[in-house]
Amino acid sequence: MSQQATTMEPMSEGSMSLMEHLIELRTRLIWIIGTMLVGTVIALFFAEPIIQFIIQPLSNIGVIPQSIGPTDTIGVYFKVCFTVGASIAMPVIVYQIIAFVSPGLYPHEKRALLLTLPGIMFLFLLGAAFAFYLLIPAAVDFLQNFLGSVIRQDWTIERYIGFITRLVFWMGVSFETPLVVAFLARTGVITGPRLLSFWRHAFVVVAIIAAAITPTVDPVNMTIVMGPLIVLYFLSVGLAYLLYRPRVVRTFDDDIAEKDK
Repeated sequence: MSQQATTMEPMSEGSMSLMEHLIELRTRLIWIIGTMLVGTVIALFFAEPIIQFIIQPLSNIGVIPQSIGPTDTIGVYFKVCFTVGASIAMPVIVYQIIAFVSPGLYPHEKRALLLTLPGIMFLFLLGAAFAFYLLIPAAVDFLQNFLGSVIRQDWTIERYIGFITRLVFWMGVSFETPLVVAFLARTGVITGPRLLSFWRHAFVVVAIIAAAITPTVDPVNMTIVMGPLIVLYFLSVGLAYLLYRPRVVRTFDDDIAEKDK
């Protein structure tokens, strides 16, 4: 057998046809959607206490949200369940996305990816906790008192739940960035110098993300969101510097030996 025949890409993805890539994408989407549905069904049994927990920041300042439409409560119920379901499925979602976009993972890299999933879930919960316990109380207090002497603040449950779930979910996703970047650097996809060279673009992206997920338009709350996002970016750069390892094209015998371990 010639040298060209014995040199293979990991997982044989280099020779995959377009149809095979589409089939793989379909399979990964089925896993993502299926896991989200399972998480949503689980959340259905705990929706009421979860909603009571989400409303707690309003209760702390003596505000009771109201429903002004006949279907608002139903919409809120399913919105909360879907968000909780997506949160439960987050490790699977991240795994399927990284496994699809990473060019040909070796067996040991797939094992490393599986080992990062608990850390990904932990960082997601850490980001969600940061948003709920630090950012949201400041935002709620600001919104409730802004022009409070002129305009009576009547909160609707639909809009309140909307920005709470959006803020908590996307802050949780943002906190996963360092671990995802660390894995990509370890597999040779991202380098520290390359990532650092985009710092100006990163600041612009961070500002756009902060503006999109911040429930208020004041610079104070936007800065509270931007601060940890910028720290997460530079933490990701540092991890990329420390963990980067160039990928080496391996032979078919190397892959067989790796699978036998």
